[in-house]
Amino acid sequence: MFEGLYIKDKYDWSKKYPVIKLMLNDEFSMLNVNEIENIIINKLLNIAKEHDVIIEKSLVSIMFSELLRNIYNKYNKSVVILIDDWDKPLRDNLMTKNAKEINRLLWGIYINTKSDDAYIKFAFATGEIPICSSMLEGFNNFTDISLHKRYGNICGYTQEDIQTSILPYLDGVDLEKLKVWYNGYNFLKDDVYNPFDILLFIKNDFIFDNYWFETGTPTFLMQLISKYNYFLPSLTNIKVDKKLLNSFDIENLDLEVILYQAGYLTIDRVEIDEDIGTIEYFLKIPNKEVKLSLSQYIVSGFFNDKLPAKKDLYHTLKNKQLEHFKDALTSIFASIPYNNFTKNDMQTHEGFYASVVYVYLQSLGLDIVGEDVTNKGRIDLTIKMDQAIYILEFKVDGTSALQQIKDKNYAQKYLNDKRDIYLLGIEFDSNEKNINNFEWEKVIK
Repeated sequence: MFEGLYIKDKYDWSKKYPVIKLMLNDEFSMLNVNEIENIIINKLLNIAKEHDVIIEKSLVSIMFSELLRNIYNKYNKSVVILIDDWDKPLRDNLMTKNAKEINRLLWGIYINTKSDDAYIKFAFATGEIPICSSMLEGFNNFTDISLHKRYGNICGYTQEDIQTSILPYLDGVDLEKLKVWYNGYNFLKDDVYNPFDILLFIKNDFIFDNYWFETGTPTFLMQLISKYNYFLPSLTNIKVDKKLLNSFDIENLDLEVILYQAGYLTIDRVEIDEDIGTIEYFLKIPNKEVKLSLSQYIVSGFFNDKLPAKKDLYHTLKNKQLEHFKDALTSIFASIPYNNFTKNDMQTHEGFYASVVYVYLQSLGLDIVGEDVTNKGRIDLTIKMDQAIYILEFKVDGTSALQQIKDKNYAQKYLNDKRDIYLLGIEFDSNEKNINNFEWEKVIK
């Protein structure tokens, strides 16, 4: 199997160990904890059958421990444990009342590995939620390698891989375009490509499309955004510490952390302050595939898949037709179904309106900066196009948005840019759930 490969002479192939391979990548959505437990029980019974050992049907935690010990006793060898998508049952039900019970069920399986350590040669688990942080404090026989630089490129193709071993399969492909679409994931080492994307890109005759995203769309994302009134433009300006990236609190879900752990955000850069001993991670959306697809998904959630036309909105900005831009935005907010507002108060939050505009423009592939920092404050949105720069401020049932842009001199940051600069103050009425005042000015340099 490994003939001609690097590892061929790097390992003693005469050493063999029995393996427990537990795959938890089924569809667990809307299942209760008993149904999920039965699925896992059947998987453990099948593994026991493969190894020709007997385990009694019982609690999942007891069965897993019994399976491990019986396989060890049969072969008189330590056991290798491989678990894929260890947290999938929990992820599929994060926003349901079953989440706590499911978390306890999974905890019961893995915590037993601590007392069974003598029977284990090696264990490796993959998932989106850090296995250590979801369990009890002191559960330390798993090491999270997600932020270990040594392992930073083991889960992706590097640029060197693309330009050497994979290059013969990319004949005629624009490699720079390939990089824009699928590169950009970073785990403290090289920027890497998503292998799933590259393999499907080759298989589908070099068509640039959303391959990985469509298989992993976070079904709970819109629920989180609605529940916490999340300000989506902040996705372009996220700073967290190491503890947060490694954390998971089922009682208080953090959207940035969930998006990072699920692969919709990645590490942009790291700032270390050795004087006070802090590490800060700046996050970003990794590439064009995720940027377009994530925005499209959220937009679809806002509009219940009945999306207004995008072409008009894009061309109004390209051609600097700001009155038409106002009309296009008004049409967009008029298209949001009324029942999206019935169980929350989203329409009273500036962040909701800014988020709708942000993700809609983001889904067009525009260069947008959310919470654009200046020396006087933060601009809600800055849109950078070849023809112009647009500075946007949003208000709900409040004072002049345009006046705030002028009072805080937000445009000063871009005065040396040769492009035209436009200031857009957009005010919303929470009762009408739409624009009630739209003012704009062109900056005279």
